[in-house]
Amino acid sequence: PAYILFPQCPPGDLWAYFETSREPGRTVEISFPFHKKPTDVSLTLMKLVDSLKRSDKIDISRIYIGGLSQGGMGVLDLIATYPRVFAGAFSICGAGNVSTATKFAGKTALWLFHGDADDVITVSFSRNYYKKLQKLKSDVVYSEYPGVKHNSWVNAFAEPALMYWLFS
Repeated sequence: PAYILFPQCPPGDLWAYFETSREPGRTVEISFPFHKKPTDVSLTLMKLVDSLKRSDKIDISRIYIGGLSQGGMGVLDLIATYPRVFAGAFSICGAGNVSTATKFAGKTALWLFHGDADDVITVSFSRNYYKKLQKLKSDVVYSEYPGVKHNSWVNAFAEPALMYWLFS
């Protein structure tokens, strides 16, 4: 038995803080300043999680989080902000501030997914997170899909081991 929630980010809000610099027609750089206070929608999500924890209807040692694209950014931000809340997490074609890996390494297991041809969020974000978490001896798995663009969630959700890994 499980409770499964699929929150959606409302227009005008973000799952994680990020800044972009642009040149005409393209984004040149994305950076992720780390804030101790999450975005409004992420804070609302955490209030929901807290209400479920208080209900005594869930096992608080088995709370998981996942997201794709901007939601993957939110996952990485939330596990850094709340490293003891989530037992496991997955980020699909996400990105974030790699230096925050030290905040959740050894506390939250993470599986990263990315297409190596992603033309929206560069694959280097997931590669760098993976390398950093390996150095920290964290519980991390990384799946990179050759030739796959930003829609790597198609491959990630087809991974037969994903749910077994998450619930382990």
